[in-house]
Amino acid sequence: MTSADRGSGADRDPAREADLEPASISIANCSLSFGDLEVLEDISLTIEPGEFVGFVGPNGAGKTTLLRLISGALEPDSGSIEVDGTDVHGLSSRASSRLVSVVPQDTTLSFSFPVRDVVEMGRHPHRSRFSSATPDDRAAVERALERTRTAELADRPIDEVSGGQRQRVVLARAIAQETPVMLLDEPTASLDVNHQVETLELVRELVEGGRTVVAAIHDLELAARYCDRLVLLADGQVAADGPPSSVLTREALADSFDANAVVTPSPVTGTETVTAFAADREAGPLPDRVHVLGAGTAAAGVIARLEAAGVGVSVGPVSSGDAAAETAHSLGVKTVETEPFARPSSAELESVESLIRAAGTAVLADFVVGAGTQSLLDPLDETDSLVLVETRPFADRNFAGGEARERYERYRERGLEVPGSRVLEAVSTVGSDRSRSRSSPPADSAESPDD
Repeated sequence: MTSADRGSGADRDPAREADLEPASISIANCSLSFGDLEVLEDISLTIEPGEFVGFVGPNGAGKTTLLRLISGALEPDSGSIEVDGTDVHGLSSRASSRLVSVVPQDTTLSFSFPVRDVVEMGRHPHRSRFSSATPDDRAAVERALERTRTAELADRPIDEVSGGQRQRVVLARAIAQETPVMLLDEPTASLDVNHQVETLELVRELVEGGRTVVAAIHDLELAARYCDRLVLLADGQVAADGPPSSVLTREALADSFDANAVVTPSPVTGTETVTAFAADREAGPLPDRVHVLGAGTAAAGVIARLEAAGVGVSVGPVSSGDAAAETAHSLGVKTVETEPFARPSSAELESVESLIRAAGTAVLADFVVGAGTQSLLDPLDETDSLVLVETRPFADRNFAGGEARERYERYRERGLEVPGSRVLEAVSTVGSDRSRSRSSPPADSAESPDD
């Protein structure tokens, strides 16, 4: 017996929620066009019972359209969709509504019924058209109101609650529907941060209770945090499919979103966080390699921007636990790391000097000069391409005296000092200047007009 065949279960204890048997979703070779516009092309997916799958992708990628195909609201031009082994497009509206509940992105309602009546509409697929609510129906409605923290709104007209409250009411309606599959289209779009988290925590509870959930989610970090699996859609096709860590990569985001971004694990949740940067339209060709000397958030930001742009980055010396070290580790950047409050060893200094010379371009990002790092000024003296990113005065970072101050001032004179947001433009500029200086012949070697 499939989920679509199950009735209201009048012999069930009304105080207890229905036991939902997880249902699978099978999408086979589905395509859909609106006129000449091809929206989805040959989509094939299998969503396992009890799985929480997030559809992510840029606007217009087909996320909402695919959800509507699964719900049965749209029929594909080709291919098929089965829920719990049943073709949803071969079912009546009432039968499909016992399989699949939907929380739409637009929760605007054109009537002024009380909130409790709106939630009770989720029970209509479980009873005949003109029958009254059963004890099961009333119990399901009260449970849904409690779970979504909307019980205090139950007697208020739906058009007198806020947009965020209305979103939770519509979620309560879907919960009261007690279907094995729930579809949500941007379920957190109109909610504040607290209610976003509350909503997705609740959805996770529903998954643990037996539901299969598919949601289109625009917030990539929330999707990574709560979904078991992500499906990245782009141009109407599946661009990537798998665990969040394998889908949310710098390369995938660049290809699908045209985004310059880095992906790092959150130190709190352990899930992926995405930091996107605006494209630096002033930047020309970028160097292959850049070495970063510095510490703290200034250096961490520089590392992230360079890595997101595809530049080969090395870092050091930097203390373990510093923000720059943590960022470098999360991005897999080559790092020369030292013990906190300890001077770099001779071997560590030699390694850094080698990296500076090999890179040819160096970024000083709040670089601290002390007795242990003063020797690194020697390879910097020989470096043609220098960029300085400073958030603190050099006087606060100089522990090596007047000579270090004089040399640092010379770096300022021949390098470029920019805010961290413009580091790509800066490394491009100093790299171009170096290339031009190397390709131009010395002035005294040019032929004079008299020769």
